[in-house]
Amino acid sequence: MAKVRAFEDLDIWNEALKIAVEIYRIADLPPLKNDYKSRDQLIGAAISISNNIAEGFEYNNNKMFIKFLHYAKGSAGEVRSQLAVLVAAGRVDQKVYEDLRSELINLSSRIKSLINYLIDYNQKSNQSPKT
Repeated sequence: MAKVRAFEDLDIWNEALKIAVEIYRIADLPPLKNDYKSRDQLIGAAISISNNIAEGFEYNNNKMFIKFLHYAKGSAGEVRSQLAVLVAAGRVDQKVYEDLRSELINLSSRIKSLINYLIDYNQKSNQSPKT
């Protein structure tokens, strides 16, 4: 794995950023534009994905990073759930939902892969050599 010097170098952070921008775009369209509570909840959950990736990375500690990656993955699920409700309520277009759902599932999978990698790395690093 290439050395990552800043959270902005992480593909998952960039993907989360892209999703958050798309959520902002959707939230600025009617009828969601004037549904302030749903709009704020959706935006908050969406930006929480990238924010948790960034915050966890900045601790410079794999254990903390893993913890915040779990939060980011949870936020991705929260966004999917909120979008599903908004589609059912007729406030978000079905096609928009399907596209975002696919992106969010992919992002969740990639976050989980990084979590697994870091856990494996930590376990290998903590094993003492046999004498």
